[in-house]
Amino acid sequence: MTSEMLFGRRIAFLATNGVDESEFAQPWAAITGAGGFPELVSLQPGEIQSISKGEKAGKFKVDRLITDVSARDYDALVLPGGVKNPDTLRMNPAAVAFVRSFMESDKPVGAICHGPWLLVEADCVRGRTLTSYPSLQTDIRNAGGDWVDRTVISDQKLVTSRNPGDLPIFCDTLVRTIAEAIAERSLDRIIEQSFPASDPAPGPLSL
Repeated sequence: MTSEMLFGRRIAFLATNGVDESEFAQPWAAITGAGGFPELVSLQPGEIQSISKGEKAGKFKVDRLITDVSARDYDALVLPGGVKNPDTLRMNPAAVAFVRSFMESDKPVGAICHGPWLLVEADCVRGRTLTSYPSLQTDIRNAGGDWVDRTVISDQKLVTSRNPGDLPIFCDTLVRTIAEAIAERSLDRIIEQSFPASDPAPGPLSL
């Protein structure tokens, strides 16, 4: 993994109080290390309180409020876990709509542990294969998803993992998925500029 993979792209981290410290901090460090620009999007200004093994841990500064952002502002979304964090967020309509807009826009989304609760609330797991903390498997299946017990699952641009022990492969897969999506969009723009809508790409040569 190189420090130029994400080229200063903006990546949203949606989290609030009760977020698992490692599930927030390690993906954040991976995004930063790959050249990305992560931003913490939350419900209220100030700081959020993380937890580690059930105890209060570090605090993280909020960059943007959920009411002031949209999926258009970012290249990807990360949903860390911690039980209280996604449980609070899934009760907020703006947070749920924010998650849904990334999935509908086909932008990369990474969710770990209890983070997929937000995907369930946004009705975005139907027809998808994903993993999570085991206690979510019934919720995911009831929402139309296919839950599997694996370290990491990459379903198109959705990357999911089960718990903090999966963080190394989760972070690596997430960064690569975002980088591939950026490259794909860049190629699409080059093609669009080369062949505008009024000038369709040439077809096969006639003999």
